[in-house]
Amino acid sequence: MPEPSAMPLSRFRVLDLTRVRAGPTAVRQLADWGAAVIKIEAPPSPGEGLGGPRHGPDFQNLHRNKRSLTLDLKSPEGVEIFRRLVQRADVLVENYRPDVKTRLGIDYAALKPLNPRLVYASISGFGQSGPYRDRPGVDQIAQGMGGLMSITGLPGQGPVRVGIPVADLTAGIFTAMGILVALLEREVSGEGQWVESSLLAAQIAMLDFQAARWTIAHEVPEQAGNDHPTSIPTGVFKTKDGHINIASAGDEIFGRLCRALDAPELAENPDYRGGRQRSQNRKALNAAIEAITATRDSTDWIERFNKAGVPAGPIYSIDQVFADPQVKHLGIAQPVEHPSLGQIELVGQAVTLSRTPSRLKTASPEPGEHTDTILGELGYSAGDIAALRDRRAV
Repeated sequence: MPEPSAMPLSRFRVLDLTRVRAGPTAVRQLADWGAAVIKIEAPPSPGEGLGGPRHGPDFQNLHRNKRSLTLDLKSPEGVEIFRRLVQRADVLVENYRPDVKTRLGIDYAALKPLNPRLVYASISGFGQSGPYRDRPGVDQIAQGMGGLMSITGLPGQGPVRVGIPVADLTAGIFTAMGILVALLEREVSGEGQWVESSLLAAQIAMLDFQAARWTIAHEVPEQAGNDHPTSIPTGVFKTKDGHINIASAGDEIFGRLCRALDAPELAENPDYRGGRQRSQNRKALNAAIEAITATRDSTDWIERFNKAGVPAGPIYSIDQVFADPQVKHLGIAQPVEHPSLGQIELVGQAVTLSRTPSRLKTASPEPGEHTDTILGELGYSAGDIAALRDRRAV
């Protein structure tokens, strides 16, 4: 077990073969809690990689807390180095298409004999088997096939994508959770296993109650715009100087809302007396509420509603988010020093541990920044490394 001062995952070695977003998101979860991550990249080539500009915000936010090793997995020398790394690793994460990793000889069946304790994690667009296994999969396709675009946006607007790559991000987070479960199980069995997730499965799982409305009640959810699909009145309301969110779930909170609006008669109106009635008459109810909220400023209403026990809050632009005093208090924007960019702020973890918190220790590495060091740890001499560079194996 690690010393109390060590980070919680510092005893685990992780090989990162991922690109773009879903895979790097999974590895970031492990790296931020101290796992020793080696990001394996192809030797430098002309053009911009799939992850975007190396010094751009996206790449920097995804690949912190890692070391970088360049390796040509198509060369015999590169494969030999990779096999040595696998023998020492606890976790490997990849997001190659199934046929590609099999052709390279880096699939789970090929690597398990080298290290039976290896936890091998795969993220794909649609799964490792089935009729769509070889299709290229990206976030927007998963948002569409996973039903999210059909319930996002204003009624009758047509399909709308969500403003973040939610399928990518959640597939990465689910995969990281699966890896941690597999590592816990390994402490009992002594064996690793294959962990799989896909953008499509993650997106469907994230539908949650909207999916259950179909699987249990056979209702097909539709677009509800800024209104909550089942809890009325919950949504966006105009104020004198902008808009705010109000969330009123259940009869008790609805009564508080009406009193805070100085309109207790709304709670007594038979059209709004229960959840079913409020849902059936949502347009009229929202209009009645908005006629009142439009008479005062947003900050006045937010203070008044929260004091009354009615959830309410502002609708921020991204810059306003990070200026908010509660966001600053949470410390989710965390500084890290980059050798050429200077001090930059990245988005930290959303969960905290009292004794062993996550840390942003290092910025995203340069390509192959740690190649010599990692090869030295594997027993390669300076002469060996120079020869490998001459043959472009690293």
